Amino acid sequence: MKIKVALFLGTLFLPVMAMAQQAGEAAATGSGLSKGLIAIGMGLAVGLGALGTGVAQARIGAAGLGSAVEKPETLGLALIFFLLPETLVIFGLVIAFILLGRM
Repeated sequence: MKIKVALFLGTLFLPVMAMAQQAGEAAATGSGLSKGLIAIGMGLAVGLGALGTGVAQARIGAAGLGSAVEKPETLGLALIFFLLPETLVIFGLVIAFILLGRM
């Protein structure tokens, strides 16, 4: 239990420490904080896109396989629906590359 709490607090405070470091660099250079915020935005774009894809594919996969068991000819359609949420990750990667160009 203590290890889980320590891991949770560690992952909570790591971004705060990184932003504090970036703020210190921003005072010296003038643009460190904006680079840190862009990096956080890149991570959020990819991470939340992947999280949404996982949730969607879990539900679609279960329903698609249930449908394919009852009617085997629907397997191809189920696979198409299963692959559609992958566009969320692709869009997240595109946003991350656009933000990378601004760094």
